[in-house]
Amino acid sequence: MKVVVQRVDRASVSVDKKVVSKIGKGFLVLVGIEEGDSAEMVIKKANKVAGLRIFSDQNGKTNLSLADVGGEVLAVSQFTLCADCSHGFRPSFAAAMGADGANKLFEMFVKQIEKAGIKVQTGVFGAHMSVCLKNNGPFTIIL
Repeated sequence: MKVVVQRVDRASVSVDKKVVSKIGKGFLVLVGIEEGDSAEMVIKKANKVAGLRIFSDQNGKTNLSLADVGGEVLAVSQFTLCADCSHGFRPSFAAAMGADGANKLFEMFVKQIEKAGIKVQTGVFGAHMSVCLKNNGPFTIIL
């Protein structure tokens, strides 16, 4: 499982030029589910995202979490994170989990973050999406 977290001032996802979800201050989270990923792994990564303390406190230290700042999450399933580019120039996506299993684990990921009291919006699983963001920092973490 690969998760990319970007701290944002705002982010949105559009499908067919129509905005389907958007957030203000928070995290844009790109999620790649791979063959062999488990529910345990998904829950652990979701809890990590919910608890990350990467917003600045009054002293300028990255010490505040999403809950502390009233932040939101825009979670986007992105199988291309599972790409293997080690051979040649055309990526292989063989490591990506099939759509049915990946969608179930992605939904579990979203629900686990919501259990932490964080508002979560999502992209459209399997759709061609346009993702827009105003990155804050930039501050990007790979889990």
